[in-house]
Amino acid sequence: MLDEVLFFDTLRQGLWISVIISIPILTAALVTGVSIGLVQALTSIQEMTLTFVPKLAAIVIVFWLSMGFMTQTLVSFFQNRIIPLIIGG
Repeated sequence: MLDEVLFFDTLRQGLWISVIISIPILTAALVTGVSIGLVQALTSIQEMTLTFVPKLAAIVIVFWLSMGFMTQTLVSFFQNRIIPLIIGG
């Protein structure tokens, strides 16, 4: 049976893994959004697609580049933490 300490430790570790995995994508969105916003403020161009399209492109590129890291982190977490709990070990 899964006791409370093991449950909360696994939950804490799962939340930390999700934070680590999301950092590259969120950083790319933040940097792209701030830089495009700065360009918009300097040129007085207020076009919504000007921020959306580059931000989406940056997110897709960073996701594609960090896909291996994300997959390896999730597989490692499941193999080392979740599957032993399911098996009962």
